[in-house]
Amino acid sequence: MAQVAVVKEQKYDRQLRLWGDHGQEALEMAHVCLINATATGTEILKNLVLPGIGSFTVVDGNLVSGEDVGNKYVLVTRFTSQSRAEASMELLRELNEDVTGNFVAEDPEQLLDNDPSFFCKFTMVIATQLLESTVLRLAETLWNANIPLLICRTYGFVGYMRIVVEEHNVVESHPDNALEDLRLDQPFTELQEHLQLYDLDNMERRDHSHTPWIIVVAKYLEKWCRENAGQIPNSYKEKEAFRDLLRQGILKNENGMPEDEENFEEAVKNVNTALNTTKVPGNIEEIFNDERCTNLTQQSSDFWILARAVKEFTACEGKGNLPLRGTIPDMIADSDKFIKLQNVYREKAKNDASTVENYVSKLLQSVGRPAESISEKDVRLFCRNCAFLRLVRCRSLAAEYGIDTAKKDDIVSFMENPDNEIVLYLMLRAVDRFHKQHGRYPGVYNYQVDGDFSKLKTCLNSFLQEYGLSRGVKDDYIQEFCRYGAAEPHTVASFLGGAAAQEAIKIITKQFVIFNNTFIYNTMLQTSATFQL
Repeated sequence: MAQVAVVKEQKYDRQLRLWGDHGQEALEMAHVCLINATATGTEILKNLVLPGIGSFTVVDGNLVSGEDVGNKYVLVTRFTSQSRAEASMELLRELNEDVTGNFVAEDPEQLLDNDPSFFCKFTMVIATQLLESTVLRLAETLWNANIPLLICRTYGFVGYMRIVVEEHNVVESHPDNALEDLRLDQPFTELQEHLQLYDLDNMERRDHSHTPWIIVVAKYLEKWCRENAGQIPNSYKEKEAFRDLLRQGILKNENGMPEDEENFEEAVKNVNTALNTTKVPGNIEEIFNDERCTNLTQQSSDFWILARAVKEFTACEGKGNLPLRGTIPDMIADSDKFIKLQNVYREKAKNDASTVENYVSKLLQSVGRPAESISEKDVRLFCRNCAFLRLVRCRSLAAEYGIDTAKKDDIVSFMENPDNEIVLYLMLRAVDRFHKQHGRYPGVYNYQVDGDFSKLKTCLNSFLQEYGLSRGVKDDYIQEFCRYGAAEPHTVASFLGGAAAQEAIKIITKQFVIFNNTFIYNTMLQTSATFQL
């Protein structure tokens, strides 16, 4: 078993650095359903199979055609006229022996008619190149079952994705440039006691130059506060004055010149970080005040139980502050001094998490769930990241498509730029209307491209009028969508496959933040945009 673990660690080394072993475990426990093994679909699955998704099931009632062989790298001529679901599954499974593959050679529309609950057993469902009517039915089924749906579509030189999930919570959002949680403006008891061990004014030269910069700032901050009515530096002018105070603390050599004390230089550079105000972020306050946090039930997810526990801690033991994160940055310092300071933060974080764990146990019991149903590991992970929690709530597809609930004003504002990516979204809606009326997409036969122009323009204008959208779309776009002929170029499908797999991994691991809720990729201009529709 140990040898297997080492092999896996080596195999997935790079991705483990991104989402950790617990993220990899979530990936390996997931079962993803792909509807339609199109060029887009197989590209998405390829990018999930390679990093080690646990299992996948391909649902596709089509047979492999010559077009499939020419447009999908995973299909070869020998599979022509065989089940596309089975052929794709076999070849995708060869990419990673750790992954289990399944297939259902049946049309998704028939499955929705005969057994809609079939789709509710998966971790998430990815649907590609589906008709509008089928997408709406599937989306409603999964919405009611709280199963995430990722809709993907390649149409000529346009890529489209839509995430449909009522609520997606993220514990590890991995924010860029996150500020350290040092609490120097509100030092906790253990830190205050540790600071008393240092007397910078009566310290040997070597110790003076090897004291961690956090200690240096904290000690001089005590001096500043004594001289400024207990107020820490806030304005730019005050922070500059505080930096000058730190510079004055650098020892002088026998010639009266400042010594080369890198720890003090680090302290000066990190003043803004060190003086960061300790407070609960606004988005975390919103989570604390959310109805799902206030009114817990037996059906409440672990996220809301943990959020409520942290809220209770913040109001009581935390005295208005979140549990301590427990990490400090690397710095120039004597190893012994650094480790002792590091342990002060770690122990405080550990104690805070233990207190939160007690709240979790009580809350679980109050809603009739076993006290051990949320592990200590999960509590500590949540506490370590509780300042960066993110909550994404998407609208249902039915709400987006409803005339009375469509975000018309937002769409009109985007259309002020006649080349905004929202135009491509409107064109996709128009070609779906064309298909509904004519039983095919515009331009699928070359000789019909010119004739389909007026038909597609009629469909587009009726759609715009029906939704009360006052602005029009340039004829160039209508002509271009006729020329596409509903083609699925592999180059576009490949890009979309990478982007979609990335979002799928975010959903499965609950790490990093998914987009909300619509993504449009314009291959012609190499631009993309997201919209909340």
